[in-house]
Formats: sequence, structure tokens, C-alpha cells
Amino acid sequence: MDRMAEIETFVQVAESGGIGAAAERLGVAKSAVSRRLKELEERLGVRLVNRTTRQLSLTDTGKTYYERAVQILADLEDADQNAAALHGALSGRLKIAAPQSFGVMHLTPAVTGFLNNHPELWIDLDLNDRRVDLVNEGFDLAVRIGRLEDSSLIARRLAPVRNVVCASPDYLARHGMPERPEDLMAHTYLRYSNVPERRVFSWIDEHGRERVVNPKARLVSNNGNMLQAAAEAGLGIISQPTFLVYQSIREGRLVPILTDIEWWQLGAYALYPPGRHLSAKVRAFVDHLATCFGDPPYWDDLGDAGPVVRAMAS
Repeated sequence: MDRMAEIETFVQVAESGGIGAAAERLGVAKSAVSRRLKELEERLGVRLVNRTTRQLSLTDTGKTYYERAVQILADLEDADQNAAALHGALSGRLKIAAPQSFGVMHLTPAVTGFLNNHPELWIDLDLNDRRVDLVNEGFDLAVRIGRLEDSSLIARRLAPVRNVVCASPDYLARHGMPERPEDLMAHTYLRYSNVPERRVFSWIDEHGRERVVNPKARLVSNNGNMLQAAAEAGLGIISQPTFLVYQSIREGRLVPILTDIEWWQLGAYALYPPGRHLSAKVRAFVDHLATCFGDPPYWDDLGDAGPVVRAMAS
């Protein structure tokens, strides 16, 4: 049995937590995974995995061996990819997770351009607002929008993500333009549910203190595109990232309000598992994203409102 196949099989079993899941990832029969794992343990003369009827877990020796095995596979892939990259050829699969709205709007052109430049590469892109488990689900990297939390994942900031409060011209004509954040309490609010409620209208005042207002929401949704459409229909005020509403603002369907306020800001990040070298194809894709988004990102150009957004970044 090929030693590298044994090592790769063991790593897949460790990361997926089971024989069946590892077999699916590798595209082989479960019996082949069991056989490779058994032969690896026999060759080493140690038990790497504790087997029960419900799950598999690594022994202490298995945990140590896993760390070294992951590094060996990463080094091998990195060597292959770097050799290929010298000739401009990246190959193999990239499995990527990203939030749905951001992915459709901003990863689509980036991914298609990257694939056109690297015809031997293929991408598995999962657009979903849930937080995937990169290691256990076999993802090479994830693109996430938010503030970095304490995590074992490695992150690279791709671009700032700034919020803008806006409403339709029709809504503002009927209800008036808010002049202070506190005025939002008298307006109809459309809330994105994947953001903590107290963070939606959060800002820093002239004394450097965080201030918050929490108007009652008439409509709550976990999809920003739906809230954007509701705001364009005149149903209320939204606080959304510029990457989502920039085209509506440029075309006049939405109007920024309270533009002198520095609202709560986030970031777009590329995250990937620790303990491995960043492969040439992952590194190339992340560099490509940063170049595509720009600094400042193209979605912060809101036409006449653009200078306001850039000023908020200072």
C-alpha cells in the first residue's frame, strides 16, 4: 500500500470523524478506508484511532501523528503547486464557503475570472449564510463578513465593510429625513437578523463613546437582498453594508441618511485552517480577491455619496 495514500486516508478520517465520511471525500469504498487505516496502524505498530460503534476518536499518539501528517500533505501539495505555478499552471480543487448575497454579487466575477486564468483548476463554491466548519467539512478557505472572533482559524483581511443607513426617496418624502440617530426611533425599521440587534444602529459619538439606538423592527429577515427590496419599495429604513446597496444608491433607488455618523464597521476576511502551509492555489485565489475588491473596495464608490463613505473610513 502506498504510504501517502495511507497518510491521506488517516487525515481524512481524523478530520471527518468517520470511515463513511472519509470514504466520500476520497471517492473510495468504505472498505478501502478501513483497510488503509488498519495497514497504517500495523506498519507503525501503534493504535491511532479509538473505534466505537458510534464514532471514531484519535488516541494521544494519533493526535500527534495527525499534526505531522497534515504538515506532510500540505508541504507536498505546496511543492506541487509551487512547481506548477512557476509555469503559470495551478491545478486541482478549491472548496470555498461564502455568504450568499456577498458571494452572488462579488465572488461571481472574481471566481469566473480566476477560473479563466487557470483552466486546470476547479472550484466548489458553497454559498450559504451558515458558518461552516472548515476542517470537518473539508473546506480550503471561507470568506466571511464580520468582526474577527477568537478562533483557531488563520485570517487575512480582504477589504473593509462599511454600513450605510438608507431609505427610498418615497419613504423619506412621506416620513421626513432623520437629522440625528435618535430620530430613528420614530421611523419604521427593517432589520437583518444575522447581526446582533444592539449592533444595527451603533456608532461612535464625538467623545469617542459607543452609542446605540434600537427602533422596533416592522420586518425582520436573514436575507439582505429581501430587506433591500423592501426598503426600495418604501417600507422603511435599513442599515446594510455598502457592498449590498451600492448600486441602488448610485441609481437613486435608495438615499443614504445620517452620513456624518461613523456607523459600526465590519470586514471581509479570508479564513483557512491552521497548522498547514497556505497552498499556492489558495494563496493565489486570496490575492486575486484582494486585487478584485480593491483598496478602498469598489462598492464604497456610491457616486455623489462616495466622498462621504471614504471620509467615514478615516
